[in-house]
Amino acid sequence: MNRIAQNLERLRSEIGEKAQLLVVSKYREISEIQMAYDAGQRHFAENRVQALLERAEQLPPDIHWHLIGHLQTNKAKYIAPIVHLVHSVDSLRLLETLQKEAEKCNRIVSFLAQIHVAQENSKFGLTPEAFPDFLQAYREGSFPNLALKGLMAMASLTENETQIRGEFARVRLLFNQTQPQIGPSFDTLSMGMSSDYAIALEEGSTVVRIGSSVFA
Repeated sequence: MNRIAQNLERLRSEIGEKAQLLVVSKYREISEIQMAYDAGQRHFAENRVQALLERAEQLPPDIHWHLIGHLQTNKAKYIAPIVHLVHSVDSLRLLETLQKEAEKCNRIVSFLAQIHVAQENSKFGLTPEAFPDFLQAYREGSFPNLALKGLMAMASLTENETQIRGEFARVRLLFNQTQPQIGPSFDTLSMGMSSDYAIALEEGSTVVRIGSSVFA
């Protein structure tokens, strides 16, 4: 068994049934991603649209591709035909663009609203205070080709576990408040990366986005 398969086995054992393991394949060689695929992994994530498109062309067609990086409106048309889940919707303008492109493809595009709770201003996302207005616009607007499945967030890049836990807990609270308004299809809470996924799982994450711990 190669190291990638071993790492996946260990991570799946740690995560168990609590959450889905989403392998972040950015900057990795095609051969490395193929090894993870051969070890049974089917959900992969990319930060950049161009990389996602290139990898989707070169790798098996049954892979589910997730976009976790910031999505510019002018790139939405490229991923709408193939993306499994967009984790990073952070504006009404992007929502409207995605609807137009999804309609052209005649498919439903699932997405998560990205929530900004980290201390770094460089991270994207809606603040928890801005999210209710975004949610209302989504519910009252015309978006038949879009499906809001949940929330995504990144914690601050810090070793302060109390701060990380508090940020994840804040997003979980927002998730719990929103779920009754959308229904059972609102079931995805994408939180946690290689450095903090253990805390994210304790705070209710249903999807952990892990790259370096898989390919180490």
